Amino acid sequence: MTAVETQITYSNSYTIHHEEAYMTQEEDWDRDLLLDPAWEKQQRKTFTAWCNSHLRKAGTQIENIEEDFRNGLKLMLLLEVISGERLPKPDKGKMRFHKIANVNKALDFICSKGVKLVSIGAEEIVDGNVKMTLGMIWTIILRFAIQDISVEETSAKEGLLLWCQRKTAPYRNVNVQNFHISWKDGLALCALIHRHRPDLIDYSKLRKDDPIGNLNTAFEVAEKFLDIPKMLDAEDIVNTPKPDEKAIMTYVSCFYHAFAGAEQAETAANRICKVLAVNQENEKLMEEYEKLASELLEWIRRTIPWLENRVAEQTMRAMQQKLEDFRDYRRIHKPPRVQEKCQLEINFNTLQTKLRLSNRPAFMPSEGKMVSDIANAWKGLEQVEKGYEEWLLTEIRRLERLDHLAEKFKQKCGMHEAWTGGKEDLLSQKDYESASLMEIRALMRKHEAFESDLAAHQDRVEQIAAIAQELNELDYHDAASVNARCQGICDQWDNLGTLTQKRRDALERVEKLWETIDQLYLEFAKRAAPFNNWMDGAMEDLQDMFIVHSIEEIQSLITAHDQFKATLPEADKERMATMGIHNEILKIAQTYGIKLSGINPYTNLSPQDISTKWDTVKHFVPLRDQMLQEEVARQQANERLRRQFAAQANIIGPWIQTKMEEISHVSVDIAGSLEEQMNSLKQYEQNIINYKSNIDKLEGDHQLSQESLIFDNKHTNYTMEHIRVGWEQLLTTIARTINEFRASFNHFDRKRNGMMDPDDFRACLISMGYDLGEVEFARIMTLVDPNNTGVVTFQAFIDFMTRETAETDTAEQVMASFKILASDKMYITVDELRRELPPEQAEYCISRMTRYVGPESPPGALDYISFSSALYGESDL
Repeated sequence: MTAVETQITYSNSYTIHHEEAYMTQEEDWDRDLLLDPAWEKQQRKTFTAWCNSHLRKAGTQIENIEEDFRNGLKLMLLLEVISGERLPKPDKGKMRFHKIANVNKALDFICSKGVKLVSIGAEEIVDGNVKMTLGMIWTIILRFAIQDISVEETSAKEGLLLWCQRKTAPYRNVNVQNFHISWKDGLALCALIHRHRPDLIDYSKLRKDDPIGNLNTAFEVAEKFLDIPKMLDAEDIVNTPKPDEKAIMTYVSCFYHAFAGAEQAETAANRICKVLAVNQENEKLMEEYEKLASELLEWIRRTIPWLENRVAEQTMRAMQQKLEDFRDYRRIHKPPRVQEKCQLEINFNTLQTKLRLSNRPAFMPSEGKMVSDIANAWKGLEQVEKGYEEWLLTEIRRLERLDHLAEKFKQKCGMHEAWTGGKEDLLSQKDYESASLMEIRALMRKHEAFESDLAAHQDRVEQIAAIAQELNELDYHDAASVNARCQGICDQWDNLGTLTQKRRDALERVEKLWETIDQLYLEFAKRAAPFNNWMDGAMEDLQDMFIVHSIEEIQSLITAHDQFKATLPEADKERMATMGIHNEILKIAQTYGIKLSGINPYTNLSPQDISTKWDTVKHFVPLRDQMLQEEVARQQANERLRRQFAAQANIIGPWIQTKMEEISHVSVDIAGSLEEQMNSLKQYEQNIINYKSNIDKLEGDHQLSQESLIFDNKHTNYTMEHIRVGWEQLLTTIARTINEFRASFNHFDRKRNGMMDPDDFRACLISMGYDLGEVEFARIMTLVDPNNTGVVTFQAFIDFMTRETAETDTAEQVMASFKILASDKMYITVDELRRELPPEQAEYCISRMTRYVGPESPPGALDYISFSSALYGESDL
């Protein structure tokens, strides 16, 4: 056989590639498998035994596979034994280069057999590299023991596997799918031996649960009777999850070569069976041909008389049934016979070809069953079939002509009768008596369209009469019913013409009367629409809810209402004129017996609507008078409250402002000792407190204004909030002036003479929170000691502190402070006020601040900006 070129690559591991399919599956020889101790052990033992099975023919053997091939001598001898060829004379020296030379000769011989070695040199073999040595031996086994195996167009590994599968197929518990786990239980090996030498093993006594016993039995029998050395250990195979495939394949290949002789006998038996099978198949084809030919000829014989029957039927339905039967013959019965005829010819030609190729004599069918006989019979069938088809079509066309005329007559009569159905009742209706003008005109146009349609149907009536005449001429079997139906249609047609003219005359007369009524409807609509709009506006004004804040505004409304009442007489005249038009319509309808629909096509307003709205307007006028008078009384009461509040506020506001100004100067005007001055200040404070009753009275007036929803007051610029803030500031200022200034001065007046030196004065200011530098203190000293006397009197101290405390905060400063508490928001929450202010001040702000309205403001947000402005009188109450 031609050597198959093989490529083998070695590095830390090696990979073998062959051009044949079996070599492409040998890619599992890699580093991981080589490092598996169980697999390496199996390969060592198997490859060593395989080598010794050949080396013993030359009277030698090896003990250690990686050591005994190092000098190359036994390697060259092994190749000579398995190939039967002579290799070049080996070098006899023992030096390393002699060994390398011998190994290279062996490797060159392997390459000459079509195996290409890549990345492997003699040095690895000489150095005793186990992995490289095992790989080289496996390459030799593949080339010389497995590659030449051929079974049914498969070779090498696949051929060997197929051979094993075929040989072990009849045996129970044996299913060879690979060269590893399929051999673990030993039954496959025993089956191979029993298949070729059943005298050596009693297969029925073997058990699947005794793999070691099965394997040892196979090893011992093969070694003793088949001259196949023991290459594997049963324990290694059983205890390894996946036995080494190369070791198993090497061992099984020995069985293939051992049983090669038996294979020849099997091949001969297969050849005989094949020849007999061909002969049996030919005889079967002959029998099938005879049978098919007989059946087909019998069918043709029965079919031809049926096709030759040309007795015509009297009705179209019966002829249609004949045609349908013929179509069933063509569609159902004939196609299988056509297939049988084709199959018969194919079988005949196939049989003759097989007989000719197998050197058998040609097949001769029975008399009358030749292919030509069948073809002639089939040709006669098709000729009769064609004549029968032409006869059927001719008869059907003849009956179709008569049926077509009858069907056409029925169709046209049906269409005409469907069109005329209800037309006589429609033309007899008097629907125009209760119709409006638009409906009358629509009925007129509809009638004109009907007249056009009636004229168009004249042609159909004439066609019906013509078809009836033709059917009579052809002596149609049902001519009596055709004539009766045609006469009924002609009579009905004449009656429709008479009714059509009568309806036209009635419609024209009613249309003229309705044109007069329509004109009156139009005139009613023209006058009713503006009058109705006037009443709608009047009712809207009379029911309008007004909001006024002064006497002047309510007086203006009263004047406008009086002007409206003056227009009512003229409006009543217009109402009467409009109602007169409606009465004229009723008179015409009654005179000529016209039924009015009660609907004016030009307006949705009815006379009843006009009368109802007019009554409503007259009803609302006195109600409006009453509402206006009640509002006059309320505005007069509000005006009295405004004046009452303004009278007191205009006194209290200036009084508070005056007192605030007096506080800043009161200490200057007080003379006497320090105690006398203090008593005078306290008396001044008591006078202010006694004024509280006036504030309380103003609070009462303010409460009344709030309850009356009075939110403005043109008689004063003072609001209650302004008064409250001023009063609180007045009390705070007088108290602080008395207490803080006196306490501070007394603390630093060490001599109790009513005077302080500059150092004591500095300490006093620092204790009150002043941040003093030298320049600032010098400025203050020029204010309190303008004459440079070196002392500060109590009076000078009071004057200075009064000026300082009189500079109160502005509304803008208060807003800025609230903005700080609100974290720069435009509103402040209740929680923030209660957290940042003392409880009393917090509740004060919460009760007086209005709700803030703005984008993304949470519920309960308060407006501190308007509150700050109100504190300083910068917004209305």
